[in-house]
Amino acid sequence: MTRRTDIRNIVIIAHVDHGKTTLVDCLLRQSGQFRANQLQGERILDSNDQERERGITILAKNIAVPYRGVKINLIDTPGHADFGGEVERVLRMADGALVLVDAAEGPMPQTRFVLQKALETGLRPIVVVNKIDRPDARAHEVVDETLELMLDLGAEEHIDDFAHIFASAKSGYATLDPDVRTDSMQPLLDLVLEHIPGPEIEANAPLQMLVTTLDWSEYVGRIAIGRLQAGTIRQGQTIALMQANDEVKTIKVSQLYVFENLGRVEVSHAEAGEVVAIVGLEGVEIGDTVSDNEHRRSQPRVKVDEPTLEMVFSINSSPFAGREGKYVTTRQLRDRLFRELERNVALRVRPVAGSDALAVCGRGVMHLAVLIETMRREGYELSVSKPHVILRERHGKTEEPYETLVVECPSDKLGPVMEMIGQRRGELLEMKTRGDYTHAQFSVPARGLIGLRTRLLNATQGTAVLHHRFEGYRPLSGDIPRRANGVLVSMVAGKAVAYGLDGLQERAELFVAPGDDIYEGMIVGENSRSDDMNVNPTKEKKLTNIRAAGSDANILLKPPRVLSLEAALEYIEDDELVEITPDSIRLRKSTLKEADRRRQNRQRA
Repeated sequence: MTRRTDIRNIVIIAHVDHGKTTLVDCLLRQSGQFRANQLQGERILDSNDQERERGITILAKNIAVPYRGVKINLIDTPGHADFGGEVERVLRMADGALVLVDAAEGPMPQTRFVLQKALETGLRPIVVVNKIDRPDARAHEVVDETLELMLDLGAEEHIDDFAHIFASAKSGYATLDPDVRTDSMQPLLDLVLEHIPGPEIEANAPLQMLVTTLDWSEYVGRIAIGRLQAGTIRQGQTIALMQANDEVKTIKVSQLYVFENLGRVEVSHAEAGEVVAIVGLEGVEIGDTVSDNEHRRSQPRVKVDEPTLEMVFSINSSPFAGREGKYVTTRQLRDRLFRELERNVALRVRPVAGSDALAVCGRGVMHLAVLIETMRREGYELSVSKPHVILRERHGKTEEPYETLVVECPSDKLGPVMEMIGQRRGELLEMKTRGDYTHAQFSVPARGLIGLRTRLLNATQGTAVLHHRFEGYRPLSGDIPRRANGVLVSMVAGKAVAYGLDGLQERAELFVAPGDDIYEGMIVGENSRSDDMNVNPTKEKKLTNIRAAGSDANILLKPPRVLSLEAALEYIEDDELVEITPDSIRLRKSTLKEADRRRQNRQRA
């Protein structure tokens, strides 16, 4: 085994909003490889529409930056816990990790998760204390907290040679002393060359590469991305693609690319240690090994943590089915979900016995909501059930997933937060105060997190900040409170009328506005009481030929509550569905007709 000195493969990992993508922007701008007009805006790598809208990174991305004759391959990763599967699979491509930590917030739940995975993979970490220009920055304390975290994770071998640096990605500089401002990111790049080794390779051995990422092009199909572990690969070469269940395919490499700056450039060959993209490997999947055809050697497949949440996807069966969407059949829905499995390694799909529905398992509500949002933008119509956690049996006991929840809120708003999390079986682990804010850490059943974010934000007037990560499985705890309020269910079809809605708004909060199309069984509002109520939102005022001054009062309707996709998924109960189309998100009962719902309730009783 030898090491290449002209390449560094680095993954950038951190908690959400700690500045990974902004740091990559800064490195690109200071690389000298682009004109000013080529790098417009902020978070250049967040090119996906949903990434732009949500302000988070969803997909891991590769770029390359040259520095002092060395090619630095950078892999930007998501910071949100729901997309941990993206991080886990790309770690195998790197030799080192830039661990970004906010200079004010310090190590957060996802920092612990990604750092633990990086250390398990054998990566060499460099801690970057980012945002040191924040007014509440406490850079040296954060370094100490990160050291404690590494000791807690059993990384004693890295403590003696603990590489760390301070930076402000937004202002564009890195420094070894937070009190001394520099004018560029050069100190960080110097630290990378000094502390992170080049890739360890078998230069003269037969070809070997683990596929860790899949891209897709409508022109050439699947594109396999990974780091060459051994040997040399060439365009036109015949390779052995070693897949799951000991299957082997003999395929020809039609095109070969390496990463350069923001894109890829085609090359005739690439040597061990390089991150490459291969075109022409039909049927390739994440975890496959690209090997020499004569000397076949496979690598261990990529393993990621199991999903913790499940939803049931089915076709849209409402009276409005097919009005807005392009893909509305069960076959189209099934094909799309199984196609998603090829790229999304943390996703699981299985058929539901006795129906055409499919159970889709993921890491969290946002993980599945991003998939649903992508599908609706592609023209799919579907119905989705309430999210449920995935239980498991162990030693004769039922266990459920638990999450570590961190809440930061103004100290005077802590009371409602403690009460609400306590009702959901949460246990307080740690609490500390910073200025006017209190930082509290809880251990909560994953069931208790469903719908908690919206309620906490309402209770704290939008000032609470929540983060969570998967902790482990524990014995099943007791019941968790359900939704306190019932809903208003339309008993007729038609268009909502202001007169009918005016009579309802005194006892409820409405989800629809005058003129909206409504069908029987559709949920049109939230009841002020705990039971469901059947209503007629299409009711019109009876016309007479008698008029009197003052008898016709003006109707003033409050604006309806518009639920986002995640809020709708967390709001519904077991007997309800979210109807999702390219243009609309509606709530409905699983059984639309009132008589059928009454019959079901009698049978349950």
